[in-house]
Amino acid sequence: MIPKGGALDASYRFCVKHGKHRKIGNLTVNTIIRLACLILDTNCFVFDNKYYKQIRGGAMRSPFTMTSANIYIYIDDIFVTSNESIDNIKALLDRDNDKDPNIRINYTINESIEFLDVLIENIQGQLRTSVFRKPTAEPYILPHTSNHPRHIHSNTIDTVLLRAIRLCSDVETFDQERLNIEIALLLNEYSPKFISHHFKQFFKKYNASSIYQHSHADMYKQLHLQLLNESSPDDQVPHHSEQ
Repeated sequence: MIPKGGALDASYRFCVKHGKHRKIGNLTVNTIIRLACLILDTNCFVFDNKYYKQIRGGAMRSPFTMTSANIYIYIDDIFVTSNESIDNIKALLDRDNDKDPNIRINYTINESIEFLDVLIENIQGQLRTSVFRKPTAEPYILPHTSNHPRHIHSNTIDTVLLRAIRLCSDVETFDQERLNIEIALLLNEYSPKFISHHFKQFFKKYNASSIYQHSHADMYKQLHLQLLNESSPDDQVPHHSEQ
């Protein structure tokens, strides 16, 4: 848990750095810190007919607690590759772990690792990526029988294919993911005709029909890099007519 003093010090520095004339909006930095003290000093609860006051950390699910924690230490997942030896990497991370007893860095070092929704593997010095799913994940996609506008279902197919091509680094892993997508669509009552039509339309849009028809490796690599470098806000998923 983050100590009260550390949270207040970090919050003060944050407000001074990002404020203007020592104010955030209409509130002075000192007022914000006094309000923060009020929140941290009045966390009380009852257990076994006794009243307790929390003296370390903040109340769970409190918006202020999460904000304070993010200011004290930015909470995030980080993926890093390095040519350093494993011993040197561990020594560096362990040294950082000793800087603050309230901050713990949990790390995993391996030749394959799951990071968010990507499986990353080191295959003889080359990184290979594919879509990662937890073993308990259900093959759920918006059911075709759901009461949504028809173009939503076709856009759903475009979205999952776009994600698959971005995350799968080679055509072999993409073909496996495409099979997973087709199975999920069938289980959610999309017809084979509907699936086939919109798969073809997707690749036709990118002039890459040979990927769908012949698993063309070089063309897939080009499309993979093209879509990987596109920013998400620029993705234009066209509306299709019902088939």
